[in-house]
Amino acid sequence: MAEPATPAVSVPMVRIRPPQPWEALDLSGLWRYRDLLLALAVRDIKLRYRQTVLGVLWVLLQPLLGAGIFAFVFGRVARLDSGGEPYVLFAYAGLVVWNLFSGVVLKASGSLLANASLVSKVFFPRLLLPFSGALSTLLDFAISLIVGVILLCVSGHTPGPALLLAPFWLFFLLLLATGIGLLSSALAVSYRDVVHVLPVGLQFLLYGSPVGYTIAVIPDGLPRMLYKLNPLAPLIEGFRVSVLGHGFVGLRSGSYACVVATLIFVTGLIVFRRMERQFADVI
Repeated sequence: MAEPATPAVSVPMVRIRPPQPWEALDLSGLWRYRDLLLALAVRDIKLRYRQTVLGVLWVLLQPLLGAGIFAFVFGRVARLDSGGEPYVLFAYAGLVVWNLFSGVVLKASGSLLANASLVSKVFFPRLLLPFSGALSTLLDFAISLIVGVILLCVSGHTPGPALLLAPFWLFFLLLLATGIGLLSSALAVSYRDVVHVLPVGLQFLLYGSPVGYTIAVIPDGLPRMLYKLNPLAPLIEGFRVSVLGHGFVGLRSGSYACVVATLIFVTGLIVFRRMERQFADVI
């Protein structure tokens, strides 16, 4: 007697193909793993303030002390112009966005090395690590921003309609910081020198950006044109102008900064995705 025929089992066909160039820009994985992204950001915040005496007060003291030092050096000693605003308030507005930029860059650049055991043993989108550092830095920025609002109220300053442009400058500043962080974090896996060089470079960039002074103090002509090649300069100045209402950012320099920030973000994303396959083997 013939045995009954075994029903055919359909096997899904898997097509293997090289990644397309546009796939490096696909950020949908961040949304699919949003719970893990939030968990990593919360973990970073808890580790940062665990067993600290002052805790979150460090977030408040850092820009306040920095603004006080800048007010003394640039306001009292150098007697630079602050547009009629108290120099502490003027410097604080610059330091808040600078701390946001440097915090995102530093946390993103060291995120892969700090989670080496996780990267080498568990599969998940590696983009979550640098982006989680950016999220935790945004919390610090929000706390510092609340103090800035209190300083504005105490000084009797009322922001004008230009305040509506502040999120615009912050968005492109975050693009620039995240792009640099993605690029440096990917390179740091193979070249550990990046982790040591980056903080030094940020220190030079701090004084090469209008944090404690305004772009107007740079001599007009070639020096100012070369100074504005730093895309961070128009972004910081634009945020401060939006908050305080004094100063001016040209359309050309502002557009240049936004374009460069976008290009650096896209470049960092592409380099990160191209090197992502080697992270678990090299780290």
